[in-house]
Amino acid sequence: MVHEKLLEDYGRLVLIRHLEVRLGELFSQGRVPGTAHFCIGQEACAVGAVTTLSPGDLVTSNHRGHGHFLARGADPRYVLAEIMGKATGYCGGRSGSQHMSCPEIGFLGANGLTGGMIPVATGAALSQKLRGTGQIVLCFFGDGATATGAFHEGLNLGAIWELPIVYFCENNGYAMSTSVKENFRVQSVAERVGAYGIPAVQIDGNDYFAVREASEAAAAAARSGKGPVFIEALTWRQCGHSRGDQCEYRSRHEEAEWLARDPLPRMRQALLERGATESELGIAERLSKEEVIAAVEFAEASPEPVPEPVPEASAA
Repeated sequence: MVHEKLLEDYGRLVLIRHLEVRLGELFSQGRVPGTAHFCIGQEACAVGAVTTLSPGDLVTSNHRGHGHFLARGADPRYVLAEIMGKATGYCGGRSGSQHMSCPEIGFLGANGLTGGMIPVATGAALSQKLRGTGQIVLCFFGDGATATGAFHEGLNLGAIWELPIVYFCENNGYAMSTSVKENFRVQSVAERVGAYGIPAVQIDGNDYFAVREASEAAAAAARSGKGPVFIEALTWRQCGHSRGDQCEYRSRHEEAEWLARDPLPRMRQALLERGATESELGIAERLSKEEVIAAVEFAEASPEPVPEPVPEASAA
């Protein structure tokens, strides 16, 4: 018999996938304002890492952050309402796709700036250490962020101050359209991190169980006072960088190779091998799809935010 938590996590992968696909359809129909960056194909990174956290731990995200938020327990109704600019969203419909947050569940937020949340996460980890909370921070970012000053400054401070933080790089192979092979000369991001004295590991980011195992070890090390741990998860987005990207820089061979490593069917098959039944998996899939349908209905029925008047300046 498969543990109920594994079925729950599988359902979370399915939920993220279906919500992202549905969002893409809504964008194409002109029903969603602004822009969005989808994590289709990267769901195992979000769920596998976040599932290892304790309730009081904190998470920071990036511009491709819907999956991280949902993995942390966000309600898909309020997530979708926020992305669609509705008053019922987590930030009242004012943050859009790239800047959602909910401190109540430990999600400090996403950021439209590449690498923008790395300093925030490092500062949050410093706060946990100074206050002795025993809590850690899980900081998500992509391979493109490793070329920013915020990345190098943040990791250096995290290392020298021995902060309780897990730096989690989702290396999906491309910084927009620039391949990692053109972005740095070493073999991996994990290799670069060694210069800061931070333990680093490279894993299969499309394997939920590999992500969970590495994240459990990293969280335990960070919580024990040994300082930061770095995880480089090799993954692949099954969509463009953003909704207007046709992925002309990727070959059909590459696409076929990575689609064969899709994290959802891989986890499904692994659960069957561990004793799950088709009925159990079917129920998890159905419930997740129903959540997405209900979220769309909720968001579309929600009111628009009402502009707040700007207060008049008081006389000097």
